[in-house]
Amino acid sequence: MSATDPVGDFLTQIRNAVSAGKENTVARYSKLKGNIARVLKLEGYIEDFKLETVDGKPQIALTFRRAGKQNAITNIRRISKPGLRRYVGATEIPRVLGGLGVSILSTPKGVMSGHEAKKNNVGGEILAYVW
Repeated sequence: MSATDPVGDFLTQIRNAVSAGKENTVARYSKLKGNIARVLKLEGYIEDFKLETVDGKPQIALTFRRAGKQNAITNIRRISKPGLRRYVGATEIPRVLGGLGVSILSTPKGVMSGHEAKKNNVGGEILAYVW
């Protein structure tokens, strides 16, 4: 685990679990990771997530949405990194895979999907693309 990019580690853990065909995964919890999981659930990429405490440390358990043997998440990519942050205005929010994917943004109004940010007319830091 990297101390410099916990969100990148979280996304990598999701990507690895999906690639391995797992139905769920468990990661260390933070508010930002919880908000990313909330957006993934709202957009239909995961079935559910729940917070657990193991040995006094909070963890987040994700259950992936599946269609047969195929996961809803095909890929997940970190965009804004600690060494190079990516910010966009409300009118510059990119479409992912021609609208088939979703971008996750950290905005002044909280973590939200790209189309939700457009609707609320706010920009922010692009955390990830999911498709």
